[in-house]
Amino acid sequence: MTLPDDAGELVAEYVTGLQHTRVHRSARDGSGDSGGFLWWHRPGALHPGPLTAPAAAAVPDLSGVPGAALLVTPVPAGGGLLHRAPGAVSVVTWLADPRPEARRLAAHALAAAGCALRALHDTPLPPGLPAGPPAALRRMRAWADGRNGLLPGAARLREETLAVWGTDRMDRVRTWWEAAAAPAAPSLIHGGASLGALVPPLHRGRTALLTGEDLAAGSPALDLGWLLGDLAELAWSERRNGGPEPAEGPDLRHVLLAAYGSRDLDAAGRGLAGPDPAGLGRAAVLRVVTHMQDFAAYCDWTEELHDYIAFTAELIDEEGRRALPGPGGTP
Repeated sequence: MTLPDDAGELVAEYVTGLQHTRVHRSARDGSGDSGGFLWWHRPGALHPGPLTAPAAAAVPDLSGVPGAALLVTPVPAGGGLLHRAPGAVSVVTWLADPRPEARRLAAHALAAAGCALRALHDTPLPPGLPAGPPAALRRMRAWADGRNGLLPGAARLREETLAVWGTDRMDRVRTWWEAAAAPAAPSLIHGGASLGALVPPLHRGRTALLTGEDLAAGSPALDLGWLLGDLAELAWSERRNGGPEPAEGPDLRHVLLAAYGSRDLDAAGRGLAGPDPAGLGRAAVLRVVTHMQDFAAYCDWTEELHDYIAFTAELIDEEGRRALPGPGGTP
């Protein structure tokens, strides 16, 4: 493994069969300002190939866009990809903190992500963009189709999922996949805009959204739905495990969507509309199903996956409405 000379103290490490992540403090900037931490990703033991970011040059520079997260692209390093970010932990960790100020920090980061995603989606599709949807969606579709070569955990999950879902729910998920992956008018999308890729600053600076390897052409609803699905899954997991009620504060779903829709104004000063709610809810379902599939494939099997199967069945039946703000959603 070869990392930059300023790769200092290791502060976090996460290993799955899909990806190995190490977070180092930058020795040249111990304060945690922009670029103060190095996020290094390399393929896990079961990953089918190298990590690349072939279209990273098309990502817009948002340093001049007030309120937007920086779309931080990687450079090759040590057989993987290296991002520089202003913090050591993602929004996932901050949302596990019960303090109200932690939720406010997460809200600020989600607003920055919404603004940044709007700018990314407004960027013209670059030439040479890799064909097809992001890798996570391709894995999920292979699982839904029951293709040959599924890893053992994914194959077991599919068998047990079909026993609960039935073929009708699986067919609905495939239909939603088609609409999101191949829309009539595709946009440049992040392709992996998860809470785990959203990194607030430790002390000061701009929030970073780690960007690059999953860039694709698709529906903007996928990027927003990825974050909304993460939020819905975290809320369900907290209730399932008897965790505390979320700290008081803003509705994080509304914060994300308001920031996304308010970047540009029409002649009357109103925020331009984003993706329709139905598409957002369905994209949120795709996110949770994809996470469930990846967990079964690349982590150890756990009985918790049976709870996920039941949860995703409910999400499909309600078309992901709980992931959205408003009367149909849950905090």
